[in-house]
Order: sequence, then C-alpha cells, then structure tokens
Amino acid sequence: MIELAFLACLSAEPEICEDKAMQFADLSVMTCMMGAQPQLAQWQSEHPGWVVQRWSCRSMPAGRST
Repeated sequence: MIELAFLACLSAEPEICEDKAMQFADLSVMTCMMGAQPQLAQWQSEHPGWVVQRWSCRSMPAGRST
C-alpha cells in the first residue's frame, strides 16, 4: 500500500497545521509522486481554508493503516 502524506495548514492561521494522508492499494511510489499534485489540488478544493504545505509518497508497512 502507498500513502500520500501531506501537511495542511489553515490559510487564515498558518500556525495551525494537521498531518493528513491518502492511501492507495494499487499504485507504486513513482505513480503516486506523478499523480500527487492533482489529488492534492482536489483535496484542497474540497477543504476551503486549508493549504497544502508539503507532501510525500511512501510505502506503508504491511498491516499498518492510518
């Protein structure tokens, strides 16, 4: 499983941030990295007032979920 992990902060109060993640069962890390920006743009459009500050794709160990 691949996880797209990102940090989102409130645009009105940038010191308030939250770690977020999306999980994908059928992607490679490279595919995640290539497709991350549209996924993050969609998330941001669905969560007005939040801004994605940074992101990464990583493999998740078997049996782990967030």
